[in-house]
Order: sequence, then C-alpha cells, then structure tokens
Amino acid sequence: MNHPELDMDLVQEKLTATRAELLEDSESSRDARDTVMLDQTSVGRLSRMDAMQGQAMAKAQEERRQLALRRVSAAFTRIEKGEYGECIDCGDWIARKRLEWDPLALKCIDCAS
Repeated sequence: MNHPELDMDLVQEKLTATRAELLEDSESSRDARDTVMLDQTSVGRLSRMDAMQGQAMAKAQEERRQLALRRVSAAFTRIEKGEYGECIDCGDWIARKRLEWDPLALKCIDCAS
C-alpha cells in the first residue's frame, strides 16, 4: 500500500513534471557538453581551458540529471508496487511533509541521518 496520507495523483503529477523538466534541461544543455575545439589558430589557450572547464561542468550536471531521472523512474516503480513512501531501511512511513518537499526521498528522517 502506498503512503496513506498522500494524494498519489498529485505525487505522480509532480514526478511527471520533474521528469519533463530534467529532460528539457538535458536537451537544452546538449551544446555545452559537445567536444571543445582545440584549434589554437581560432581559440587561445586560456579560452580553450575555460571552454573545457565549462564542458566538464556541463557533463557533471548531466550526470546529476541522469541520476535524478533514474530516481524518478524508481519512484514510479515504487508507486506501481504499492511501496511508495516506505523507508527502504526500516520500513516505516516517511513523513508526509518530507515526501511533499522531496518526492524522491527513499528514507525516513531517522534513517537518513
């Protein structure tokens, strides 16, 4: 049984919106993750270093987005199994306020500490 204090339709809407936002951000940052030009005739050394640093930061952001997308998918799976809102460590219900703030939370506040 999913968390008894939550409106699961609202949770699913929030998760769907989160997934859409993550996918949109991923698509819009695609250019920032592209290969950096290394041609010294067109770009100076410091400019290339800045571009490479920007690319590395964009790739790190994308890794975090992909992790969040996996967490969203896992939340949908827990909903389908009727396990949404249960702490993965102790099995108690995660506080409603905690799940409203972070619908991807996997642990109650005691187990997360």
